[in-house]
Amino acid sequence: MGLRIETVTIDAVDPIRLAQFWSAALGWGQRVDEDGDIWIEPDEAHPEFGRSIPLLITRVPESKQAKNRFHLDLVPDDHEREVERLESLGATRPSIGQSGVESWVVLADPEGNEFCVLDEPDPPEA
Repeated sequence: MGLRIETVTIDAVDPIRLAQFWSAALGWGQRVDEDGDIWIEPDEAHPEFGRSIPLLITRVPESKQAKNRFHLDLVPDDHEREVERLESLGATRPSIGQSGVESWVVLADPEGNEFCVLDEPDPPEA
């Protein structure tokens, strides 16, 4: 049986604000579907078009209560500059038990969802 990931869905109290953050962070476009959910995905001119899994932002009434059990790992071209850029877009640095010697930086989006900005990607398995 074949199986693939179609979408990563993120719940949000303020989906417009969260969609603006992730759209700016990834440089991807936005579209709203018939249910009012917001899709963040690369357009045809973007190098990630057809290769990336879209984000789907859906409205929920309750805010996030605890540490994520699932998060995104992002790989930038320039680690330090990208962390600064994401913080300028509204990302924060939550304390979730980091030791301070990690090669990644843990950030949180405007709804408090943690994600990591890696210094460099893990090498592929042989």
